[in-house]
Amino acid sequence: MPEGKISIATCQFAVGPNPRRNGAQIRRQMIQAKNAGAEVVHFPEAALSGYGGADIKRWDGYDWNALREETERAMELAARLGVWVILGSSHRLSGDHLPHNSLYAIDPSGRIVERYDKSFCTGGDLRMYSCGDHLSVITINGLRCGLLICYDIRFPEIYRAYKRENVACIFHSFYNARADGPSIHTTIMRPTLQGHAGINYVWISATNSSAYYGSWPSVFVRCDGTILGSLHFHRAGIMVNVVDTTTQFYDASHAYRDRAMEGLLSSADGVDDPRSRDRRSL
Repeated sequence: MPEGKISIATCQFAVGPNPRRNGAQIRRQMIQAKNAGAEVVHFPEAALSGYGGADIKRWDGYDWNALREETERAMELAARLGVWVILGSSHRLSGDHLPHNSLYAIDPSGRIVERYDKSFCTGGDLRMYSCGDHLSVITINGLRCGLLICYDIRFPEIYRAYKRENVACIFHSFYNARADGPSIHTTIMRPTLQGHAGINYVWISATNSSAYYGSWPSVFVRCDGTILGSLHFHRAGIMVNVVDTTTQFYDASHAYRDRAMEGLLSSADGVDDPRSRDRRSL
């Protein structure tokens, strides 16, 4: 893996149905992030558009023009500040096709250089969104970075796919908010992220909406699985952490990870011995 560093602002706020209001909050946090020394500003799932199914019950009558204008304002500000922006939104398709649930990767010149479309959609998502069909890899400061959205977390195969692409960092955006109350997500989501980070030796910036009731706050996870930073429940905020591949951290599976990814599920070739083959005798 190449050596380098990336300063990342992991941001959260109470995402809602109004792209104008969301856009204003996004721009405020972009400025805060730049002032805090961030090179990348990372936002939650559907941060600009609002989340279909929770904030938006149907797309009929949705103000797509406002969404486009707010996206362009975020792009213009990215260029003015000279920062990368990983922006959650909804990407309109043509005809009767449902939109994608997407992350735009906006570079420091203000251009969209890549778009990730949520690959694994829940049953509820499928009533509002069309699934994506690709990985998205961008390069920042010489380091390859991948993009994921929410429910993708339940499928370790997609993290492994990014590992095969030699990514150093994953930007994983979530919307686990506006729930009726506490749920199992409070218990399992952060440990699941820690597991993905440590097993694959990748850094993870994980953003979540802070709208009430949110089941967990945004976190930043080091490549060994350690949570380096966490925001607060139900409170808008940003935190800046640094991906640093110049330092080697604990990586227990390093010696055999490539072997396992090739389908060889042991540390070494088996021994040719009849007592090894006979598994029913002492």
